[in-house]
Amino acid sequence: MRKTYRRNFDQLAEIVADTGHFFAEQHIDDSLRMKVDLSLEELFVNMVTYNTETDRDILLEMRPIEGGVEVSLTDYDVERFDPTIVKDVDVDAPLAERTPGGLGLYLVLKMADSINYEYSNRTSRITFRNIMATGGAAEDV
Repeated sequence: MRKTYRRNFDQLAEIVADTGHFFAEQHIDDSLRMKVDLSLEELFVNMVTYNTETDRDILLEMRPIEGGVEVSLTDYDVERFDPTIVKDVDVDAPLAERTPGGLGLYLVLKMADSINYEYSNRTSRITFRNIMATGGAAEDV
C-alpha cells in the first residue's frame, strides 16, 4: 500500500481504516493492528504538529513481511528529527517530576520490533516493523 494523507488530524480515521483494509487484504495477523495503529497515530501526529514549515502531504507505505508488516511514513521539506535518538522517558518517576512530552515516541520505540530513520534533502522517513512473537526473523516476502 502506498498512499498520501493531508497534514490534518482528521486523516487519522482514514489511516486506521486503510490499515484495516491492508491487514485484511494481505492476511496479516490482526493482533498486530493495535501496535501498528498506535505507532502510526503517534508518528503522524508528531509530523503534523512539529513539522509546520511545510504543507506537503505525508506518504504512508505498508508492505507485508515474513510474520508481520513494515510501515514507513515520509515527510517532505522538513527539518531533521530522528525519533530513534530521543531521550528515554523515565516512566518510573512520579508524575509531578516528569517532563511533559516524549511518552508517545517512547511507546513507539517500545512497540516496534525495529525502527529506522533516514533523512536526506529535507525528506524525513521513519520505517518500523512489527512481527508476530512466534514469527521468527523478519525477512521480505
